[in-house]
Amino acid sequence: MDTAFVILVAVIVLGLLFDYVNGFHDTANAIATVVATRVLSPIQAVLMAAILNFVGAMTGTAVATTVGKGIVDPGAVTQQLVISALLAAIVWDLVTWYYSVPSSSSHALVFSLVGAGWSKGGLAVLGWDGINKVLIGLVTSPTFGFAGAFIAMVVLLNLFSHTHPAFVSRFFGKAQLVSSAYMAYSHGGNDAQKTMGVMTMSLAAYYGWSGDNWEVPLWVIIAAATAMALGTASGGWRIIKTMGHRIVELKPIHGFAAETTAATIIEVSSRFGIPVSTTHVISAAIMGVGAIGPRRSVHWGVASNIVMAWVLTIPACIGMGYVFSLAMHWLIP
Repeated sequence: MDTAFVILVAVIVLGLLFDYVNGFHDTANAIATVVATRVLSPIQAVLMAAILNFVGAMTGTAVATTVGKGIVDPGAVTQQLVISALLAAIVWDLVTWYYSVPSSSSHALVFSLVGAGWSKGGLAVLGWDGINKVLIGLVTSPTFGFAGAFIAMVVLLNLFSHTHPAFVSRFFGKAQLVSSAYMAYSHGGNDAQKTMGVMTMSLAAYYGWSGDNWEVPLWVIIAAATAMALGTASGGWRIIKTMGHRIVELKPIHGFAAETTAATIIEVSSRFGIPVSTTHVISAAIMGVGAIGPRRSVHWGVASNIVMAWVLTIPACIGMGYVFSLAMHWLIP
């Protein structure tokens, strides 16, 4: 059997494994608030998120194109490079999951690609327009998440300031079913596409696709959507606890404001092909709704640890991608 084809199959399998890990690592993005506010049981929330992650993942390929063509020059891509990036991202996801830290699977993958590409062909093979798009999303999406959720919370508190608290809890308990579904849908639409992009990158390297020939196949879309849905269905209880309970004590009105704000930002980003971190956006939105109350409402020590993980993701994954690529090109010349 053709060795290059065997390696291609290995890359596809590894890509789907990353998507699975991404699913259980980032389950908390979609359901932490709805579980924390007891609107849904954990099992109900996970199943809902799994289904809507799959649906969302089937809705477009703009982000996949950015990741697959915009980070590393397609002409410089090798199977070893793709394997190295996926391994680095998986390692980072598992380490942060083990320590219950909501890091970004998206940025782990993107910056692992940067490190692997740099190792393979130097800075000249990196797609700076694509990387700049990622960096813009890295900075603006959590900023908009925090500010948007803060403003949404101010508006809601003013609208319901003279309403009985029991009615508010009942109303937003039902409304949060919609907002959590929206969050799960938008998460699938952005996050699953990153793996689609990497898998297509590997296919392009094998078949020599370039220019207009570069296209995400339907079977890749379905496979990535399925892997993410299965990962989501397996849950990510460590990070759900951090997101839902340790940042701020949430009520249904807080969960609705945070989820609606975050999901809208993610959905808009997906349509413009911007790979954003769903973890960053929902974490910032949760901090934003919590910032309305007394200073002690937000556990700023936990929040600062999360932000530190965001910052460390970039150099850690660039470094691992670089080293893994050196090793992989040495092992498989």
